[in-house]
Amino acid sequence: QVQLVESGGGLVQAGGSLRLSCAASIRTFSSSAMGWFRQAPGKEREFVTAISSTSNTQYSDSVKGRFTISRDNAKNTVYLQMNSLKPEDTAVYTCAVRTKFSTPWTTRGAYGYWGRGTQVTVSS
Repeated sequence: QVQLVESGGGLVQAGGSLRLSCAASIRTFSSSAMGWFRQAPGKEREFVTAISSTSNTQYSDSVKGRFTISRDNAKNTVYLQMNSLKPEDTAVYTCAVRTKFSTPWTTRGAYGYWGRGTQVTVSS
C-alpha cells in the first residue's frame, strides 16, 4: 500500500521560508516522478512543481524562481523549499506519485497516489 506523508507546513510571515517534506512508502520511489500540488480555500487544486526520476523539474509560473523541488532517493523523500513566500501561497500542499505517463504531469490526472497534505499559511 502506497502512503505519502507530508510535513513541514505552518504559519510564516510574507517573505519567509518553509521546507516541506513528503515521505513516500513506495518501492519504486527512485523511478517515480513526484509532484506537488496546492489548493487554496475556494479554489481548485493546482500544479506547483514536479520532479522526474532523473531530477528534471518543472514549475508553475507563480512559483518559478522562489520554490525548489528536490528528492532524496535514499530516504524515499521529496522536498519543496519555498522562499520569498507570499500571502497568495497560502494553501494545503499535497504531494503525489505520477502513475499515468500519457497525461501531462502538470495535471492532476497524471497522479495516482496522493498524500493528505500540509497547511501553509503566509501572513501579510
